[in-house]
Amino acid sequence: MHLKERLMEDMKDSMKKGEQVRLSAIRMVRAGIKNKEIELGRELKDEDVVGVITSAIKQRKDSYTQFLNGNRMDLAEKEKKEIEALSIYLPEQMGEDEIKKRLREIISETGAATSKDIGKVMKILMPELKGKADGNLVNRIAREMLP
Repeated sequence: MHLKERLMEDMKDSMKKGEQVRLSAIRMVRAGIKNKEIELGRELKDEDVVGVITSAIKQRKDSYTQFLNGNRMDLAEKEKKEIEALSIYLPEQMGEDEIKKRLREIISETGAATSKDIGKVMKILMPELKGKADGNLVNRIAREMLP
């Protein structure tokens, strides 16, 4: 089953069960998918849908942080639940060890030696890890490995 179909089925399931937070999160993602399809002028593939979901989760993480800083625990909790509801649609996330291993390989392939070479490394690495690892985490690890 394609990811868009799974989202549709889960949306129907959420309606039946009365899961408002999950339903709201899925509806927002489906709207984002539709907007992206209109923008690109084609139907999205699963990897494109993962990108939309990743973007939605990133927005919710930012909102979560803002709500915590503003002492709005009720809204922060809602964002956290939406993050959890959407995270199930992402591929399994890579751990730091896996990211470091792949970074070492790319560093040796490109001959990168300093932080000035991070651009070369990230250009190769990020398309491979799209949806599989948080970009901020990858960037932090790359900066540690390339002083």
